[in-house]
Amino acid sequence: MAKIILSREAYFHNLDIIAQKVGEVSKIALVLKDNAYGHGLLEMAKLSHEYGLTQAVVHNVKEAEVIKAYFEKILILAGYEYVSDTKYNYVINTLEQIEKIPEGTQVELKVDTGMHRNGVAMTEVEMALVSIQKQGLLLQGVMTHQRSADTLSSEWFWQRENFKTVKAEVLRLQASLDFQTPRFHSGNSASTFRFQAFDEDLVRVGIAAYGCLQMDKGLEQPKMRPVMRLVAQKIAARTLLKGEHVGYNATYRSEKEMVVSTYDVGYADGLLRAASNRYTTPEGEQLLGRVSMDNSTFSGERTSLVIFDDVNSYAQAASSIGYEVLVGLHPEIARVVV
Repeated sequence: MAKIILSREAYFHNLDIIAQKVGEVSKIALVLKDNAYGHGLLEMAKLSHEYGLTQAVVHNVKEAEVIKAYFEKILILAGYEYVSDTKYNYVINTLEQIEKIPEGTQVELKVDTGMHRNGVAMTEVEMALVSIQKQGLLLQGVMTHQRSADTLSSEWFWQRENFKTVKAEVLRLQASLDFQTPRFHSGNSASTFRFQAFDEDLVRVGIAAYGCLQMDKGLEQPKMRPVMRLVAQKIAARTLLKGEHVGYNATYRSEKEMVVSTYDVGYADGLLRAASNRYTTPEGEQLLGRVSMDNSTFSGERTSLVIFDDVNSYAQAASSIGYEVLVGLHPEIARVVV
């Protein structure tokens, strides 16, 4: 059966680079949302605990409950339901959300500094803090999200200045509203490597930890190693004669007699059809014909075939991004740590 191989060595190598950049392992919060970017929620939680990480970021309570035994603090990005647990901090994304959160819940306020996706407006910070206090919530942090940290432009600096303004406003209101000093954080994977000297309380890393970060030319590109490789098993091999076709709608025509094999991964497993006839594996085997629901055909007759060991190469062939391929990998594919 197809399986996903996870490299402990590559993962720890990536975390070493991140820890060196931010100064302390305690400042690293691993983003584990969406099945740990397809790597396996529980598998990556266990590896993170083994390395010494104490903080994680997830999408919802369901994910948090799966991994709570492995972390001291978990940041929950989407507040649809609230379970009382001192390990959990819930992100506030709108003013309207505040009144729906139970009294005594630990929260972190997200401020929109330019992403224009989630978070209260910069002009609403005081209103939000007053409402948080009135609702009896426990403010633990103030955060934002960078929209262009991996892009060679001035936008990272512009948003960073906006967040400095937010921080100053929060600290100004602290005395009058009488709340503890919250932690401040804005850094995602790409942003981590834009800091000349890291000066925040936390960094939220996902794609960098998994070894798939891509930065614009001219920006620092850390020497990360992909943690995952996707390996498929041969179902059958056959000899194609010159002029014969492969797969649905006969999109591939053999130019010579050749051996081809089908493997046990398809678009139901997360392979994108857009890569059909456009991709070559790390071992030099070509993807032939259209990807089917449960199988795909490649040149050669290897018993075991590495579909990719760097997701970005496969994503590029599909005119996509590594994130999309990773999170689309079926959760029932076995994840094996080596």
